[in-house]
Formats: sequence, structure tokens, C-alpha cells
Amino acid sequence: MLKAGRKITRITVAYEAGRDGFWLARWLRVRGVEAHVIHPSSVAVSREQRRAKTDRLDTGLLKRSFLGWLRGETNHCSMAAIPTLAEEDAKRPNRERQSLVSERTRIINRLKSTMARLGIRGFKPTLRRALQQLEGLRTPDGEPVPPNTLAELQRDMVRLRLIKDQINAIEMARERQLAAAPEHGPHPMVRLLAKVMGIGIETADMLVHEVLSRDLRDRRAVGALCRPDRFAG
Repeated sequence: MLKAGRKITRITVAYEAGRDGFWLARWLRVRGVEAHVIHPSSVAVSREQRRAKTDRLDTGLLKRSFLGWLRGETNHCSMAAIPTLAEEDAKRPNRERQSLVSERTRIINRLKSTMARLGIRGFKPTLRRALQQLEGLRTPDGEPVPPNTLAELQRDMVRLRLIKDQINAIEMARERQLAAAPEHGPHPMVRLLAKVMGIGIETADMLVHEVLSRDLRDRRAVGALCRPDRFAG
């Protein structure tokens, strides 16, 4: 492209990391645009007093930080390493499992709170036959669980069983993948970490995909930034 008689050889864009993720950066890079994703918390702002905040002011701040970073002044801001689609997809089982485990904990706590409110002790909602035991429960006065509360407990128990089945499905799928291709991609690193005492497959998988792989991408990004040809001309 030509502008004012000069050929444009480099186009760079940047935007803050957010809900849209990295698809836009990948899309731009495929089309020859140098795209970067800025960590929002890495942009320095004044904390001495309340400041005006508008889209125009925020854009100006990001622009100044980005230009400083392009000049090699890395203290202006930091860039997120842009993962490939396969790398993003590899994180999904572990993140889904974490969400399901949190939901499982919330349901169990809600069941225990309901039982405590009725004065019922010793009921363990994690047992296999817990759902069948609900109708036989009695309050300290010998009364059965009230019908609306019983229906609520039964729905929670069904939901709890579904979540446990989904967690088991994720764990079994991961084990099958590791067994089917033990030397593929990050699998050797996952298997090696899992042998450390106190670290299981789930923790090893999280460390490899969420921490170690991100550090490797950051090193590659820093290496690309420091190439001499980036500042030629």
C-alpha cells in the first residue's frame, strides 16, 4: 500500500484482553497484520486521585503505552501470549472440571445447610444411596421432611449426581488421551509431573496447560520482540 509516496511495510494493532479472547488477534495475524493483546492490569495509571475515564482517554492511554512498548520500552505495558486454537482447546477440560467441582461443593453445602435447618444430623449427600434415603429422614420431633423441602433436596441430589458423572467423564477422557498418545504434544510433561508425590493427573494437566505452556509462549514472544529486524529502518 502507498501513502504520501511511501510504501507501508508494517501494520500493528493492539487491544485489551477481554471476553472476546484471542480469536481476533489470530484472524489478523493470518492476514498479515501484527496483532498484540495487552494485559489491562499492566498499563500504569495514576492512583493519586480520581481521574476522568472515557473511551477517548482510555484509547489515548493504550495508544501511548503501545507505542512505548513497540519502541522496546517494555515497562509501558505487557502483552499476553496469543495461544493457538488447539492450545486454547486443550485448556477446556481442566477449566470445565474446576467449574463442576465448585458447583458440586455449592450443592453439597446447600444440602447440608438445609439438613441443619431441620435439625437432621449425619446425612451424607455424597453417598451412592443418599437419594433413596431422603424419604426416610426424620426431624428430631420425628416428623418427615416437609414436601417442598423434600422436592428441593431431591432435585439437588439429581443435579449432584449429574455433576459427578460429568466430572468422571472428563477424567476418563483425559486418561484415554494420555494412554492413546503418551508422547504427543504436552502429554510427556503431564505424565512426568503426575509422578511427583502429591501431584495427580488433574494438577499436572493444569500446570502444563495453564502455567508452563504460557511461560513458553511468553519466552517466544519476548524473543520475537528482541529480533534486530523488528527495528530495522
